[in-house]
Amino acid sequence: MATASVSFKSREDHRKQLELEEARKAGLAPAEVDEDGNEINPHIPQYMSSAPWYLNAEKPSLKHQRKWKSDPNYTKAWYDRGARLFQANKYRKGACENCGAMTHTKKACMDRPRNVGAKYTNMNIAPDEKVESFELDYDGKRDRWNGYDTSTYTRVIQDYEAREEARKKFLKEQQLKKLEEKDGEQDGENVASEEDEEDGLKIDEAKVDESAQMDFAKVEKRVRTTGGGSTGTVRNLRIREDTAKYLLNLDVNSAYYDPKTRSMREDPLPDADPNDKFYVGDNQNRLSGQALEFKQLNVHAWEAFDKGQDFHMQAAPSQAELLYKSFKIKKEKLKSESKDKIMEKYGNAASDEPIPRELFLGQSEKEIEYDRTGRIIKGQDVALPKSKYEEDVLINNHTTVWGSWWKDHQWGYKCCKQTIKNSYCTGLAGIEAAEASADLMRENMARKEAAEEEPVRQEEKKLATWGTDIPQDLVLDQKLLEESLKKEAKRKKEEMDERKRKYNVKWNDEVTAEDMEAYRMTRVRHDDPMKDFLN
Repeated sequence: MATASVSFKSREDHRKQLELEEARKAGLAPAEVDEDGNEINPHIPQYMSSAPWYLNAEKPSLKHQRKWKSDPNYTKAWYDRGARLFQANKYRKGACENCGAMTHTKKACMDRPRNVGAKYTNMNIAPDEKVESFELDYDGKRDRWNGYDTSTYTRVIQDYEAREEARKKFLKEQQLKKLEEKDGEQDGENVASEEDEEDGLKIDEAKVDESAQMDFAKVEKRVRTTGGGSTGTVRNLRIREDTAKYLLNLDVNSAYYDPKTRSMREDPLPDADPNDKFYVGDNQNRLSGQALEFKQLNVHAWEAFDKGQDFHMQAAPSQAELLYKSFKIKKEKLKSESKDKIMEKYGNAASDEPIPRELFLGQSEKEIEYDRTGRIIKGQDVALPKSKYEEDVLINNHTTVWGSWWKDHQWGYKCCKQTIKNSYCTGLAGIEAAEASADLMRENMARKEAAEEEPVRQEEKKLATWGTDIPQDLVLDQKLLEESLKKEAKRKKEEMDERKRKYNVKWNDEVTAEDMEAYRMTRVRHDDPMKDFLN
């Protein structure tokens, strides 16, 4: 944020300041206001918003980012060229000896040198020039176009236009002359070729006057505008009286209009009559005509590239379009073949052939008589439709089919209560064995849970090497004890001389009984009166 000056803040104040800045960025807190009452954008970085210390800014502001050193003496005016002031009748003392003007001397005079100067003739005294002095700023001093009169460029435009008009006139005369010669040579021929027809059209176009071309090439000059120039009128534009598409529906929840790209994808009036609408959204152009075909071509190129086809839509568009056309031909061919196979197998319901009466609602003229128990007395029973799956087929000694038993979201056999489809039927013995194994598993799980609830307490063993009483049966290895003594001596030597200590220190906290014995043997006991006689 725009802070006045850098001052010490406590940790709590700094945290509150950060929270306030985050709230301002999220729009939860009002923005900071500067001295003039203008809101400061909370997204401005700190290195831009913080004022330098030497400005002594007491309040937050962004004035240090603006041009705060302004000099009102700078001007953008320029010299009044050719301006004249007073014109005297006789020579004045101190004036130019050549022309008689008071604004310059003879050495700086720009007029033609006279044989006898105005000082001696008192005739044709030149008027005084208008002398001006400006204090220009840095850019004004280096502006190469400062004081340029734009009206002088109209002469350059007139020269170019005259040259272009003369060139067009010359080319038109040459074209007419050439085409008339060709027409004279081909008067005897009855059949005209395509080139002759084109030449005839060119003659007609060349003979048409420019004023009769419905203002297609109308050019209006802008003389009083900056830089002069010309402007051309373009026809067939949108009628300006038409309603803009963002004004068709003023509801804020209607189709979204993007002012940057001037696009409105959705239909602003979806409920209106399609015959009365002249605009239905930009998506209509994207989902119709050649745009949809181009989209399908791109999708086909992507899918083909993913499947191993080595071509690219942007790199080889002709190849991609050719492959897409061949793909559509093959697709239509396969589609027609599959259609013919289906019609050959199941028939065509849309054909003109009559449908048998037996197929209407499953009715027929066959008479079937039943007795009270449901048995057939006369006629033939209706055949039930067969399924494509095998029914009532028992395998692996099972007496029931697969799926006759359900338990714990699993299908199985009811005869042996097994959930494996290819299993062999074990009958009642298998059911009893499965129940016994399930009971045994439950008992084992319960025993395991009970054992986990009461963990076995283990007694902690105290090592004798950490200051406790040394057991009587402790046996030390002499070789390890000698190595421990050498290691202890080396360690003490390094402690006495810091230069021999290595940079990388390896720490090992494993202490053996021999290391502890070596430490006891070599340590210095300050309360021992005979300590000086040990070494």
